[in-house]
Amino acid sequence: MRFQRAESPALLNGHEAARRFFDSCFEADDGSRERLWVAHVDESARCLHVECYDGEPDSVGVPVRDIVADAAKYGSAGVVLAHNHPAGDARPSNADCRATRKLARAAEALDLAILDHLVFAGRDCSSMRRMGLL
Repeated sequence: MRFQRAESPALLNGHEAARRFFDSCFEADDGSRERLWVAHVDESARCLHVECYDGEPDSVGVPVRDIVADAAKYGSAGVVLAHNHPAGDARPSNADCRATRKLARAAEALDLAILDHLVFAGRDCSSMRRMGLL
């Protein structure tokens, strides 16, 4: 599923801006399964493209190849990831950390920055960047 806002590009310049942006993405979701949202941004943190990947009730993969291909296609300087945990715990799992590190290693070859990976659980949100995991 592709998702791009029609208004001026969103500015994802920091934790709060990214949280507000992705919070609106999850608002329309029924929350029954995990979904991964990936926002591609330019050097000024303006959103270039947003992609959503559907997962299962308790997991969602991080499609490294697709994310890297989209980064090359859109000329992204960085990406911000966000996914939800329907079970209600906003802490990143070990699998979340491993997948994010794998993406970061692949992105490094393209000089693509992984700016943050947010984990939402209801109104709670954790930032891997703020937790020192990125």
